[in-house]
This record gives sequence, C-alpha cells and structure tokens, in this order.
Amino acid sequence: MADIVDKQTRSRMMSAIRGKDTKPELALRRALHSRGFRFRLHSGKVHGRPDLVLPKHRAVIFVHGCFWHRHVGCRYTTTPSTRPDFWQAKFDANVARDSAVRTKLIEDGWRVATVWECALRKPDQVSDTTNRLAAWLLVGTVSIEIGESDILQSRLVATD
Repeated sequence: MADIVDKQTRSRMMSAIRGKDTKPELALRRALHSRGFRFRLHSGKVHGRPDLVLPKHRAVIFVHGCFWHRHVGCRYTTTPSTRPDFWQAKFDANVARDSAVRTKLIEDGWRVATVWECALRKPDQVSDTTNRLAAWLLVGTVSIEIGESDILQSRLVATD
C-alpha cells in the first residue's frame, strides 16, 4: 500500500518526532527534581545515552515511547497498516538495541529503570511513577520497569 502523503511531507512529519525532551520525560524530570533527586541528561559518557543518569545512585532511567519501543500488551503499541515489513524491521531493531544497551549497562554495574510513556500520561500517574522510582532508587534492585498496568495494579493493592 502506498503512503498517503508525498516524501517531503512524510520526511517533515517524521523529523518532528522528538528523541529527547519529550512531554513524558519532562514530566518525570520535574517530579524527580522536586523530590531532591539530581541527575545528568542524555550523558554521552554512559553507554546508550540514557534519558536520566543518577550517578549518586549508580542508576539510569530510560523513558520509552510505547509505540517506538514496543511496550508489550500496551494499547499504545500499534502497528501502521502501510508498509508493515518496514515497520516490523524498524521495531525489531529498536527492541534489540534496547535489550543490548540494558544488558551492557547492568554488566557495567548500573541499575536500569525503564519507564513507559503510558505511565506518565496523567498527573496522578506521574506522581505514582515517581513514588515507585524514588523507592527503587533508594533501596531497589538492579532493574525496574514501570508501565500503566503497573501503576493501576499498585493502586488496586493499596485500596484492598
């Protein structure tokens, strides 16, 4: 199936997609900073250029878009109907790169958090996500992954 827009328009549209300083990332940065956490942004000194690097806690945080990084089971993980082979190859490469970066960071002694954009869409979700991250940073394990379903599940446990 052919694209519905010309090449120049598609190129302009794709170049507008941000790789850093996205809305979810900014929301998480503000929330962590207000809690006293200090971090470096997109440090080239750390493998994979994580979104946030917290040297004091020997931790890195990636804020992943559910669409681009293929958040399993998420309603925002859709696949375009045009050129499915192209998109599948692109998504597979993103997932493989994410996995390799995560493995290398852990081997290098870093703790790794992945926060999915679906967990940062609403102010109460940002707050819940920040609570989980803060607890993980202070006493946590090697890695953590936080998505919308994790936030909803923790709310259900808290109300029981």
